[in-house]
Amino acid sequence: MPRAAITSVGHYVPETVYPNSYFEQYLDTSDAWIVERTGIRERRFACNGATSDLIIPAARQCLERRGISAEDIDCIIVATVTPDYFFPSTAAVVQRKLGATRAWGFDLSAACSGFIYALVVAAKLVEAGFSRRLLLCGADKMSSIVNFDDRATAVLFGDGGGVVLLEPSDNPDVGVLDAVLYMNGEGGQYLYMPAGGSAKPPSLETVQNKEHYVFQEGRTVFKEAVIRMAEVTLQIMERNGLRAEDIAWLVPHQANLRIITATAERMGLSMDKVMVNIDRYGNTTAATIPLCLSEWYQAGKLDYGDRLILVSFGAGYTWGAVYLRWSLPKPD
Repeated sequence: MPRAAITSVGHYVPETVYPNSYFEQYLDTSDAWIVERTGIRERRFACNGATSDLIIPAARQCLERRGISAEDIDCIIVATVTPDYFFPSTAAVVQRKLGATRAWGFDLSAACSGFIYALVVAAKLVEAGFSRRLLLCGADKMSSIVNFDDRATAVLFGDGGGVVLLEPSDNPDVGVLDAVLYMNGEGGQYLYMPAGGSAKPPSLETVQNKEHYVFQEGRTVFKEAVIRMAEVTLQIMERNGLRAEDIAWLVPHQANLRIITATAERMGLSMDKVMVNIDRYGNTTAATIPLCLSEWYQAGKLDYGDRLILVSFGAGYTWGAVYLRWSLPKPD
């Protein structure tokens, strides 16, 4: 059975930058307070468009780097919690906008673990021979569901999109090698959007009560994320006989710098082996990990065969880790 390998990457973030000083103007907060507690200094918000519009530029960059056209894609998976519509799927919208006329696809919702979950599903489709060129997209327009009057959540999120191309590889030493995924529905009450679904359909009351925005019980989620991200990372290292010195890069979900630091410490990794861009983009939910991968590739910081561990924690609760070996040479 062939391995599913990443053969190209791409990313996109909106041009408009919102530094912490933007929130200082009208919220009871400060740059120092935000940086100390989250590590975030600025983020990007899309003033127009939808989640699919964050994906399309990233997808085009990904295809151009690979030297193929949209018609060569046979499957599209979009990990997101901010779909363009309930239906059709954002994958269908991306297919139309991109011109990927031969592709089928679907959306996957696992909040901040969306890309990790989707990567496992995508890898299995490729390994089984059901897809040969799969476009895996992680993107969220979090500005569309954030209450900008809520000091606790307004400063945390940003908008962005990241895309990877998965193809089969006959080289058993590269590609997606292992994964561990978990979920605990008991945690759903601490991080969710109260209204908008079938359990609580939109109404004048839900809009007036501001129930269509992200709700988070921050301390509870933080404590759980620190524990689960560290546990699952150590688990996948032990399963594969990996030591800290074997890992080229830890690629963590960018929710909070303190969570990232704690995970690295439990692994015995120095921070110079950890991908961090939360300071510039905030939490872009399903986009954080592919955004990191694309940026580090573009900067020439990834070598063929590098051992990477991708790890995330999100609403649900959902969490997991993926062990892969990088399958792209450095860009010219």
